[in-house]
Amino acid sequence: IVKATKETEAGVLPTTEQLAEMGQFNEELVKAGIMLAGDGLQASDQGARVYYDGSKRSVVDGPFAETKELIAGYWIWQVKSMEEAVEWAKRIPFHDGQVELRRAFEAEDFGEAFTPELQEHDARLRNQLSAGQ
Repeated sequence: IVKATKETEAGVLPTTEQLAEMGQFNEELVKAGIMLAGDGLQASDQGARVYYDGSKRSVVDGPFAETKELIAGYWIWQVKSMEEAVEWAKRIPFHDGQVELRRAFEAEDFGEAFTPELQEHDARLRNQLSAGQ
């Protein structure tokens, strides 16, 4: 998770050099078989938040005041360990900012609540996604 900064929230775009550096880094991730997905996100003034309270839904349009709570982009990496993720993250060609590393849930993390039927349903959805449907 790439944390937002005052610059990203102000809509300051990267330079040609920064785009080239990031493109090269992303290419290294792809060649290493690590990168599954990744994108930069528009500033929060282009977004909305949906809040849930029981059956009630409310929507608040951006921008959102607390930059430290916002994200400016993301990668999804498949690595063997948190240590490997940290080593890759140290190589990101940022000159300032912050990246947060988090694990995605896997089926076994849910224990018995993730029944065989739910696992089959999840597998079908993932197959549809990978097939581009």
